[in-house]
Amino acid sequence: MSRIAERFISLRGAGRKALVPFITAGDPAPAVTVPLMHAMVSAGADILELGVPFSDPMADGPVIQQASERALRHHVSLRDVLAMVAEFRSHDAETPVVLMGYLNPIEVMGYERFVQHAAEAGVDGVLTVDMPPEEAADYVAALTAARLDPVFLLAPTSTGARIERISAMARGFVYYVSLKGVTGAASLDVQSVEEAVTRIRAVTGVPIGVGFGIRDAETAARISRVADAVVVGSAVVGRIAAAGEVHEQIIPAVAGLLAEMRQAIDEAAEQMPVNRP
Repeated sequence: MSRIAERFISLRGAGRKALVPFITAGDPAPAVTVPLMHAMVSAGADILELGVPFSDPMADGPVIQQASERALRHHVSLRDVLAMVAEFRSHDAETPVVLMGYLNPIEVMGYERFVQHAAEAGVDGVLTVDMPPEEAADYVAALTAARLDPVFLLAPTSTGARIERISAMARGFVYYVSLKGVTGAASLDVQSVEEAVTRIRAVTGVPIGVGFGIRDAETAARISRVADAVVVGSAVVGRIAAAGEVHEQIIPAVAGLLAEMRQAIDEAAEQMPVNRP
């Protein structure tokens, strides 16, 4: 059983929901990333989503695109990101880490080598945005053999057949994109999210995380009522960007946001019926 699965089992037993913050590795500088990862855990994060910088992050809005640009100015590569995970693991053997990125850097490294190095570094799951499930069989097999969870995206436009196909392949959790568009776009319709999560739950027992458009503690709490995990990206990365070159402001800014979300999510869980899934 993966660390991700264990974490969700533990949270479910405690009647809690997962808080999953996203940052781009190397943003705004490589030395910031690992201390920030530890600080996010201390602030209440249950799973960390670590973005691999990429020059054309098609699923991401301006906030996260700019984070990749800042990291790439420091020439942060996939190998560097794996080294950061390994450094994080030297002090934290429990918190699951999911890499989020695009296929090109993985193909350059090669599937087998990537999977081997990711497992050795302590990665728990991989979300490869532009790897369609129709072409993912060999990749998923390699990840699964190394006990890495393949995480897939589902969207408001996903058909019933596609939801079934992706749910059958996914491990760890499935990531429901709560709105049409890129990260940081628009505002959430929580009722539509709840309807979509209900459809997904009908075909899978894998936990469901919801992300895109979660901006503050209030929104995080509302989403936590219907999902197993709340994924927060642009709001966190925006705090990093706002600090500019004053790196010592980043950790308190991000930790403060996550602590607010953690409290709101936990308070929402306390108000939920005991038999709520």
